[in-house]
Amino acid sequence: MTQLAGIQLRSPVLLAPMAGFTDGPYRRLAAEFGAGMVCTELVSSEGIIRRNKKTIDLLRFSDRERPIGIQVFGSDPVVVAEAAAFVETLKPDCIDINMGCCAPKVCYNGKGAALLKKPEMVHRIAATVGQAVSLPVSAKIRLGWDSDSINYNEVVQALVEGNVSFISVHGRTRAQLYRGEADWESITEIARSCPVPVVGNGDILSWEDAMEKLNTTGCTAVMVGRGAQGNPWIFSSREPTLHERLDVIRRHYHLMIEEYGEYGMVLMRKHVVKYIHGIRNATKIRSKLVVADTMEEIESLLQQVIQ
Repeated sequence: MTQLAGIQLRSPVLLAPMAGFTDGPYRRLAAEFGAGMVCTELVSSEGIIRRNKKTIDLLRFSDRERPIGIQVFGSDPVVVAEAAAFVETLKPDCIDINMGCCAPKVCYNGKGAALLKKPEMVHRIAATVGQAVSLPVSAKIRLGWDSDSINYNEVVQALVEGNVSFISVHGRTRAQLYRGEADWESITEIARSCPVPVVGNGDILSWEDAMEKLNTTGCTAVMVGRGAQGNPWIFSSREPTLHERLDVIRRHYHLMIEEYGEYGMVLMRKHVVKYIHGIRNATKIRSKLVVADTMEEIESLLQQVIQ
C-alpha cells in the first residue's frame, strides 16, 4: 500500500481539490471507487478564523472519506497558521496550502497562484503553518505565474526549507489556466530531484493515464482533477456499464439531498451534466435534467437514456 508522509493511501491516485465539485457527497463516492486520498475544495483562512458559518461548513467531512486533506488558502502567514491550527482540531489526515489557484478573485488578492511570485512568502507561510500544527502539511503549486516567470525550482526549494511533508504540482502556469497540455517533463524534473514526495497533476483523464505517469515520472502519487468530474470510475481500472453509470447518478442525487436537503437537486446539476457527457441519447435530455427538481422527474429522464 502506498504511503504519503506517513498517510496510508488506498491507491496512489488521489482526488484533487476542486471548488464546487469536491464536496462531501462527491468525496465519499470517490473514496468508494478507490481514490487514494480526497481533499476539500480550497477554504478561506480568513473565513475560518472569523468562524464564518459557510466557510466552516466547507470543513465538514465523515470518516467514510478518509484519508482526507483540508485545503486552506491565504496570504498572511499568521492568519493561515491560525486557520490551520483550528483545522487540526477537526482531525483531518493532512492540511494542504493552496498556492496554485488561478481564479482571479483569489489571485488578485495576493493568494493562491499569486504566491508563486513571492518565494520568500511561500517559505514563510509553509514554515509558520508547520510550526502551528503537528499534522503533515503539504502545498499545491503551479510551475510559475506565466511563461516569463517559471520558477518552480525556487518555489519547491522554499517549500522544502519550510518543512512541508509533500508537494503537489499542477503542470501549468497560472497564465495558462487549464489551456494547453500539462508539462509533465517539468513535473518529472521536480519529482526526481525533490527530497520530499511529489504528487503530479494535470491532464489525467483515465486510469491508464494515471498508471503511465506513475511509472515514468518518479511521482509518489498522481492527482486527478477535471478527469474525475462525473467520473468516479477513474479511480478504478474498469469502465462502467450504462446501468452502473445511471445507478451512481441516482446515488449521487440521494447523497446530495441527504447533505443539502432539496437544494441538493440544484447543486447536482453541474455534476449530472458531466456524468451523462458522451452517453447515447443524452443530448435530448440534458436541458431537462438541469431544471428537474424532483427525483421522479430525474428517474423518468434517466430511463429515456436506456431506451
